[in-house]
Amino acid sequence: MKKLSGILFSIILLAACHTKTSNDRYEKSKETLEEQEKENPLRFLSVSDHNKHNLVGKMVIKASITNNAKICTYKDVELELAFYSKTGTLLEKDSETIYDEIMPGNSLEHKTKYYAPKGTDSVSVKIVGATTN
Repeated sequence: MKKLSGILFSIILLAACHTKTSNDRYEKSKETLEEQEKENPLRFLSVSDHNKHNLVGKMVIKASITNNAKICTYKDVELELAFYSKTGTLLEKDSETIYDEIMPGNSLEHKTKYYAPKGTDSVSVKIVGATTN
């Protein structure tokens, strides 16, 4: 009976040590993922946009910014707006910062209006930076 108790105690001890090691590995990988997300926000943020001219001549730009990160919440997303002619010539670049937070796995809808340069046919929106909490 003592032998069986000793074996059972050894198994429980080994299982407890293994669980701690697994938890340590999980926490370490979680920290590594968080570090990657903090250091590379452009890798985890994406933007899709749609634009049109309104009746008073302004360019209406609608952008949807998605946070594909698993841990980090991003804020103060910096956008670069590039205005192009029909022939694809760059007419002007402008920047805008969205002072809002985007939680992991969520999207943020943003709408802005600009008096675009004369001859503007399209606008491209690109994320150039963001900060984390």
